[in-house]
Amino acid sequence: MYIIVVGGGKVGFYLTSVLKEEGHEVLLIEKDLGRYMALETKLEELVFHGDGSEVHTLEAAGAARADVVAAVTGRDEDNLVICQVAKKRFGVPRVIGRVSNPRNEGAFRALGIESTISGTRVIYSLIVHEVDAGELIPLLPLHRGNMTIVEVKLKADSPALGQLVRELALPKDSILISILRGDDILIPRGETKLRRDDTILALVKKGAEKALKEVLV
Repeated sequence: MYIIVVGGGKVGFYLTSVLKEEGHEVLLIEKDLGRYMALETKLEELVFHGDGSEVHTLEAAGAARADVVAAVTGRDEDNLVICQVAKKRFGVPRVIGRVSNPRNEGAFRALGIESTISGTRVIYSLIVHEVDAGELIPLLPLHRGNMTIVEVKLKADSPALGQLVRELALPKDSILISILRGDDILIPRGETKLRRDDTILALVKKGAEKALKEVLV
């Protein structure tokens, strides 16, 4: 794939480095001249100087043939504009926006940017996971289809302990994705028996979380 990353902070730098290692064609856009020059010593031709929110910069970077544009600057407003320009002006098939303030995710969705990642939300989920073990922890919202991937660790009082997956009265708008058991990752089958301390990843439609919680927690 040809991937354009906009924003040369730590996230953008490491993302570009990983994509290069995986064999993708990638270009990192950074508008600050000093930061650009520092990145050029490490990434050489993989870094481009310019403002990724401007049409002429994305055009020069080859956005018309890009498979993905990932806007990962530290400013939500800039990331929103970058995603909009890439999608509307250049027809990029997939645009991804970094969102620092989770409250801004609604604005991205309202403007058609469905792929967002919020580090704040992920860290919050990890904190809640440690504080409220046994609760359903939202890991990743999937706005297309209004679904969410959730995680739950089965405790000693879970009503699901000892049951086979096929015996669970799961709500119709949910499905188990995987079971983390020790160092193993299991694909749930009908005959899989649930054990204490199993960590379950499930896909559930918003509104059905309470019903899923009653079955597992």
